[in-house]
Amino acid sequence: MFSAERLRMARFRQKLSGKELAEAAGLTPVTVSKVENGHQPDDETAKKLARATGFPLAFFFMDDPEALETKAVSFRSLKKMSAAERNASLAAGSIGIALYDWIDERFNLPAPDLIDLSKERDRPQVAARLLRQHWGLGDRPIGSLLKLYESKGVRVLSLSENTPNVDAYSFWHAERPYMFLNQRKTAERSNFDSAHELAHLVLHFHAGRTSAHIEDAERQADQFASAFLMPEADVKSVMGNTYSASQIIKAKARWKVSAMALATRLHGLDMLSDWNYRSILIELGQRGFRKGEPIGVERETSTVLAKVFAALWKRGVTRSKIADDLNLPWGEVEALIFDLAGRPASRPTAPSLSLVI
Repeated sequence: MFSAERLRMARFRQKLSGKELAEAAGLTPVTVSKVENGHQPDDETAKKLARATGFPLAFFFMDDPEALETKAVSFRSLKKMSAAERNASLAAGSIGIALYDWIDERFNLPAPDLIDLSKERDRPQVAARLLRQHWGLGDRPIGSLLKLYESKGVRVLSLSENTPNVDAYSFWHAERPYMFLNQRKTAERSNFDSAHELAHLVLHFHAGRTSAHIEDAERQADQFASAFLMPEADVKSVMGNTYSASQIIKAKARWKVSAMALATRLHGLDMLSDWNYRSILIELGQRGFRKGEPIGVERETSTVLAKVFAALWKRGVTRSKIADDLNLPWGEVEALIFDLAGRPASRPTAPSLSLVI
């Protein structure tokens, strides 16, 4: 049976309206509307819809996909996002679930080890400290954020959406945490986004339970991220008497954060006066640090996915085979895996995973 939900998903991924899809497929808008409302198309119509969306015909005859609801996802920019951007991102989330379901059948992945800190959502800095304690991190900087998250069972995927309105998002599905990160941001911004999404997973959306108003949740997630990435004791021991933008630019690499984020953390810890904070922000802006990071850190990618695809290539599994198994265009898979399929395999590192025989 042709799936209306899958047609909508394919259309959303292409950011097409119903009318635009009809034009691309050489059909009438009425025909597309009927199919999306459950009317079964004839063979020729189904083929036209598949060609117009770029998805394999078999994709549309699978069971309905795992649908994500906006209220269950941690979108931080709903007011800025267009409906097309929101729908495309939700559709990417559904594809990400399908990809990891496929991986789960072949590999044993780390189990989730996130704790429910929703009772601490009004004290996000305390929550950050509690999670650090649970994971045995102490107050030291975190060497690799994504490797840490994945070792704790978070399924991390990339977003290649060409829009400034989708920074990152996260959700729980089937008691498993998912995190999607936009790769068009700076590495420092992506690091902060990932900690922000971690906050949502433990403070607001733990195991699918939603709490807190959107504005409060965003503020809490930012405070959690700042405290999680830049622990108070470590910042105070390293920074001491801070008075210049140059000091901040030199020190920010320790915590792999932006200069602006470190300045804001210092101000929040009363290590910068209001006047000095404003002056430093102005100087950072003049030196280009408001729009980017002229002196940046290396971008992190998924360790788990790198190991998965290295193992698959070693076994002779091709891109075409993966795409055929999933009934997806390879480009949809590639958009989720940090472009790892095109990189040479690196030496395996933690987190550990084993092949299911």
